[in-house]
Amino acid sequence: MSEFEFNTLPPMEWLRSFEAAGRNGNFTAAANEIGLTQASVSQHIRALEEKLDILLFRRLPRGVELTADGEAYLPHIENALAVIKRGTADLFGRPRRKITIASPSSVSSLWVAPRLTTMSLSSTSLEISLSSVYREVDYDAVDSDYQIRYGNGHWPDRDATLLYTEALAPACAPDLLDSIEDGHWQSLPFLTVKGSRDGWREWAKARDIRPVMTSRFRFDSFITALHAAEVGAGVVLASLPLIQTHLKRQTLTLLDPKPHVMSTGAWITWPHDRLLDKYHDELINFLRSTSN
Repeated sequence: MSEFEFNTLPPMEWLRSFEAAGRNGNFTAAANEIGLTQASVSQHIRALEEKLDILLFRRLPRGVELTADGEAYLPHIENALAVIKRGTADLFGRPRRKITIASPSSVSSLWVAPRLTTMSLSSTSLEISLSSVYREVDYDAVDSDYQIRYGNGHWPDRDATLLYTEALAPACAPDLLDSIEDGHWQSLPFLTVKGSRDGWREWAKARDIRPVMTSRFRFDSFITALHAAEVGAGVVLASLPLIQTHLKRQTLTLLDPKPHVMSTGAWITWPHDRLLDKYHDELINFLRSTSN
């Protein structure tokens, strides 16, 4: 037996010819199936036999038949080609729709991200890219297919679907609440988020109570304020739709059983003249679904 480097593969065209001929039991049928001439298939198989120094087929007056070595080798080649075929089909056999969504970072992290598990387990061919925006003017700077915005659902030249209605309630870490002897959480430090709206004053007005004292800590994002509340830095005025995971895991506890339900919310929006395709409904369904 000649020396063969088994850490190298025979050429793919030899293996394809062998697999087709072994499965069909005929060189001509194999050639027709893979788009080659009978002479090419015969040449490939002869080269493979010489390379392996093994007789794979017995040449008969009418057709060919696999030898014992050929029968042993064929299932391995069939399985290997099937794996390549499946992998190619999974990656490139169906069109993938790339969609960019511009969204506040809090919504991306706390609303969209928890729904990605359901999306990844589905048969969807969507590829989603998330771009964070921090100010209203940032939307114009991002080239996006969709935008998630806070408001009443009405924007010039845009259509919109509601993802959730905003509801606000104070929350803090359970250990911080346990540290208060009298249970009056209003004595705890208040955490606020920089912005054009004073959420605490709005919440106090809606609850018809005295405005809360000046906040002790201010943050440039809701995500940062939320993390600070989880580690016991104070009380955050939280968006209930965005902290459901935190409540389930008991890293936060609500301090008021009656949230302030607002007339505004988070909306997925797109240009009015956008040509909607099948991926549109798929995306909307994912974003409006209940997270795990």
